[in-house]
Amino acid sequence: MKKSIGVDVKAPETKCNDEKCAWHGKLPVRGKIIKGHVTSAKAKDTAVVMWRHDRFVTKYESFERRKSSVIAHNPPCIKAREGDEVVIAECRPISKTKSFVIVSKAGGKK
Repeated sequence: MKKSIGVDVKAPETKCNDEKCAWHGKLPVRGKIIKGHVTSAKAKDTAVVMWRHDRFVTKYESFERRKSSVIAHNPPCIKAREGDEVVIAECRPISKTKSFVIVSKAGGKK
């Protein structure tokens, strides 16, 4: 029986015994679900995920390009590397800066 985390993504093939994994641990996910790409995965079990979005500027009646990034937990069963496109989900605070967890890989390198 596979665990349902409430997000419409495919579960990872490999298993892990990480307590902070959304699929195999006890970490519940809630809130925002964001698709972005990994810009750095140098720290242990941590990845920096960045995504781009457009913001409408009323004064000029045009859009400006922006980007945002967060630090997310990278479970051993997913092992996202730099350049991978991933789906992250909001969770309880794991550490001082981490409040997101990588739920699945969305695609390959760009």
